[in-house]
Order: sequence, then structure tokens, then C-alpha cells
Amino acid sequence: MYLRPDEVARVLETSGFERDFVDDKAYGYCRGEHYVYVNREARFGRTALVIHPAMKERSERFAEPTASFRSSQVYTRFPLDVASENETYYGICHGFSSRQILASYLENVFR
Repeated sequence: MYLRPDEVARVLETSGFERDFVDDKAYGYCRGEHYVYVNREARFGRTALVIHPAMKERSERFAEPTASFRSSQVYTRFPLDVASENETYYGICHGFSSRQILASYLENVFR
């Protein structure tokens, strides 16, 4: 069982991320130079946290992605998905089974 998007959002906020974007599909959060999205469409939380593709390699030391990528028109802080026919942006998805695991991941990856 993975954390729901609203639970991921709460952990981000307690970890020092500030919400600066709200949409029906996603929340956007920043902390320093780092930016992440919470995929609000992730009903079971498997793809709830979406990180910038440039962070993929660093991130893999602490957690395996739950999906190779996710694209959306609202992920404007991320690179364009050149394979898409529409103007969409993409990020790397992660899901976490507990608040503690997510908080540890955030601390290690987004120092």
C-alpha cells in the first residue's frame, strides 16, 4: 500500500517544501533549487511523487522509481517530452509505503 497524494503532500510540507502550484492534476512544491510535483491523479499512490529527470540517478540510490516516467501538461518545471504529440513535460514517479521512508528519501535526495 502506498501513501495517497494528500499524505505525500503533507510529508513534503513538513520536510520544508513549499507549495507554489495547485491544479486538478498536481501540486507543485519547491525547496531551494529543487522542484517536485504531487500527482493528484495517483489514486493508489504508486506514482504520487514526481521528481525532475535530472535527479533520477541520484534518487535511485535511495528508492527505485515505480514508473519509468509520467508526462503532463502541468509539469512545466520539467523537460518537454519530445515523444509526445502535445506539449507535455515529464518526470520520474515514485511511491512510498510510509511517511518515515518518504521523509528519509527527501532528506537524502534533496539536500
